[in-house]
Amino acid sequence: MAYTDVDKERWVAEDPAQKRADRDDFSRDRARLVHSSALRRLAGKTQILGAGHDDFVRNRLTHSLEVAQIGREFGAALGCDADLVDTACLAHDLGHPPFGHNGEMELDRVCADIGGFEGNAQTLRLLTRLEPKRCHPDGTPAGLNLTRASLDAATKYPWLHGAGPVPTPKFGAYEDDLPVFEWMRAGAEPGVRCFEAQVMDWSDDVAYSVHDLEDAIASDWMDPRVLRSRMEMRTVLEIAGATYAPDQDPAALAAALERILATGAIPAGFDGSRNALAALKDMTSQIIGRFVRVVEVATRERYGPGPLTRYDADLVVPDETRAECAVLKAVANQFVVTTRDQMVLKEQQRDLLSDLVDLYAAEPETRLDLDFRADFLAADDDAARLRVIVDQVAALTDARAVTLHSLWVGSNAARA
Repeated sequence: MAYTDVDKERWVAEDPAQKRADRDDFSRDRARLVHSSALRRLAGKTQILGAGHDDFVRNRLTHSLEVAQIGREFGAALGCDADLVDTACLAHDLGHPPFGHNGEMELDRVCADIGGFEGNAQTLRLLTRLEPKRCHPDGTPAGLNLTRASLDAATKYPWLHGAGPVPTPKFGAYEDDLPVFEWMRAGAEPGVRCFEAQVMDWSDDVAYSVHDLEDAIASDWMDPRVLRSRMEMRTVLEIAGATYAPDQDPAALAAALERILATGAIPAGFDGSRNALAALKDMTSQIIGRFVRVVEVATRERYGPGPLTRYDADLVVPDETRAECAVLKAVANQFVVTTRDQMVLKEQQRDLLSDLVDLYAAEPETRLDLDFRADFLAADDDAARLRVIVDQVAALTDARAVTLHSLWVGSNAARA
C-alpha cells in the first residue's frame, strides 16, 4: 500500500488547523527528530571507537547523519518519501546506550529477568515515551508523537522479544510498549518490515561497513595492504561467514573480497598525507555508490519503475553484494573491534555500566535525572523500577557515564 491518511495518524491526535498549516507530516517528523535531545546525545556515544578517540573517527551521531544522507537519496530514487526515510535513518540508533553494542550487551544482561534490553526496542521507547515533546490527555508522555509511518520505518525488527520470523536476539519493542507497537503495526503482517525500513537498514549496513573501514585505516588501526594478504584475510573471511553472512559459503566470501579489490577503490597504502586521505575518501564514495547502485537496479528489475513504498515491495539485495558488505564488516571486527586492547576496554566498560545500575538503584531519588525520577516514583513494581533505571543509564553519553561513575565510586570509597 502507498502512503495514506492512516499512515500519517499520530499516537496523540493534534489540532486539525495545526495539521493543515504544516507543510508535510513527514517533514514535521524529521524536524522534531532533528531538534530532539536524544539525537544530540548521539554525538557523545561510541560508533566503532569511543567518542572523542581522535578527531577523525565517527561517533554515533555522525554515523546517523551519514546513514540519512545515503538513505534519503537511495529511497527517493526508489520512490519513497525522502523525509520519511531521512527520519528513519536519523532515528535508527537513538536507543543505543553508552559504549555502543558493548553497552547494549551489558544492559541486556542486567535486564535478563524483565524482558531484556535491545537498542532498537529502546529507540521505539524513546520516540514514543521518553523523549519530551507531546503528552497524552491524561498527562502521560507520548514522546515525539511521530506518524505511524515514521515509527514503522525506523523499526528494523518489528516484533517482540523472541517473536521474530527466525531465531534472533534482535527485537523492536518491549512488552511494556506493546500498545504503541500494535498501533504502529496495524494492518501489517507480523514480522514483515515496511519498504522504508528496509531502505534504512541497507543504508546503515552500507554506511558502517565502509566507514568503519575508513576509520580503521585513517586511525592507523590497520594497514590497507593487509586486505591483499591471503594469510591475514583468512581469519577475516572466517569472521564474515560466522558472524555476518552465515548462509554464504567460504568460496563466495573469498570471491566477494576479490571483487572489492578488483574495483581498484582500496588504496595500496596509507601514509596520512592529504593525498592519502583524499584516496581514502574516494574509496568510501566508490564502494558506497557500488553497494547502493546494485541494490537499486536489482529492486527495479523486480518491481519496475513506479514508486515503491510501505508494503508494496521488498528491497532486493543480491547475495554477491551482501557478501561484499559482510567482508568489510569483518575487516573492522578483526582489526579494531576485537583487538586485545579493545577487549580489555570493553570489559571495563561493561563493569562500569553494571556499577551505574547499582549506584542509581541505591539512591534513585537523588541520583536519577528529574524526568526519570518521576518515572521511578510512578513505577508500580521492582521490574518497572529497574526498567526506569536502565532507561536512565541508556540515555547517558560515554563521557557522562564515566564522570558519574568516578564521582559516585570516589565518594562511596571516601565514606567507607
